[in-house]
Amino acid sequence: MQDEVRNKKYNSYVEAKIAKTHAWPSLFNAFWVGGLICVFGQVCNDLILMWFPSISTQSAWAYTLIIIIFIAALLTGLGVFDKIGAFAGAGTIVPITGFSNSITSPALDFKNEGIIFGMCAKMFIIAGPVIVSGTVASMIVGIIYLFV
Repeated sequence: MQDEVRNKKYNSYVEAKIAKTHAWPSLFNAFWVGGLICVFGQVCNDLILMWFPSISTQSAWAYTLIIIIFIAALLTGLGVFDKIGAFAGAGTIVPITGFSNSITSPALDFKNEGIIFGMCAKMFIIAGPVIVSGTVASMIVGIIYLFV
């Protein structure tokens, strides 16, 4: 009985503190910001291919990803990416910029603990499980593909 009263009070407290979001404006912002990031990537790729015509398409995409990852890490370090992420939500997380942010943010947060035990050890707190899961899943699919 007492637990139920406590749970109801707690739930009403949580509901009062949770920020109210409007689904359609949030979805729209995520859509156009994520699309803008993708357009930026395509423009970078096209410029690389235009400026360096002898480069392969695959190499141009590799350089494009490097540029996008660097810009996202730089914006994270400057504190701008968090503001963009608060505005656009998943629009910044889904492209490779979200991966860059998930590695750069913990590295910045734990830099006071030193390079080895702070930045290097804590850098993959968020992205590490994603990398491990992706690697294991690709190994399982590869083994299945090998035998099928």
